[in-house]
Amino acid sequence: MRHRIAGYKLNVTKDHRRAMLRNLAAGLFEHGQITTTMPKAKAVQPFVEELITLAKRPSLATRRELTARLTDRHVFAWVADPNTREETKVAQSRLWQLPSADEVEFNRYGEVRKAPRLIQHVLTRVAPLYKDRAGGYTRIVKLDKRRLGDATDLVVLQLVGGEEGPQVKGRKSTRRANADKRTAFAKKAKEKAAAAKG
Repeated sequence: MRHRIAGYKLNVTKDHRRAMLRNLAAGLFEHGQITTTMPKAKAVQPFVEELITLAKRPSLATRRELTARLTDRHVFAWVADPNTREETKVAQSRLWQLPSADEVEFNRYGEVRKAPRLIQHVLTRVAPLYKDRAGGYTRIVKLDKRRLGDATDLVVLQLVGGEEGPQVKGRKSTRRANADKRTAFAKKAKEKAAAAKG
C-alpha cells in the first residue's frame, strides 16, 4: 500500500527533481506553454497552480516565498537573438503583454545586462490574469508526437486563457477550408447532374 507517499519520483534524485520542477515551472511562466512528457507535466502542474495561487496575493512575504520556490532569472527568451545584432522585436504573446524591447539590454558580447526578472513577471503579468479564477490555471493537451529515442508520448502543458482555435501545434486549423471545398464540390456536382438531366 502507498500510504503517505505523495508526488512523482520521476526516477531521479530529490535535488534533481526539485531543480527540474523549478525549471519546468519557470519555462511555463516565461513562454505560456511547454512541451514535455506526461509524467513530468502531471508532476509540475500542482506546483505551478500553487505558485499562481500564492502570487495572487502580492506582498513581501509572497515575493520571498516565490523566490524560495522558483529560481529567479531574466525573462528574455521572447526577444530576437542578440548575436545577430538586429533590432530586438517583441513577439506578441497570446496571454500577456510582454515587456518592450527597450527593457532588455545586452552587452557587446551578447549577454543579458538588464531584463525583467521572473518573479516580477509572475506577480505583475501572470497572476492578475487569474484573479477571478478559483483554480485550474493550467491544462495538459496530448500531442500526436512521440519523443525520439524512447518514443514516449509528448504533451503540451499550457496556461489557460490564451488558447486560439483547436490546434495546439502552432498552425491554423484547416477544417473550415476543407468544409468549404467539399461544399463547392457538391454544388458543382449537383449543377453538372442537373445540366445532364435537362
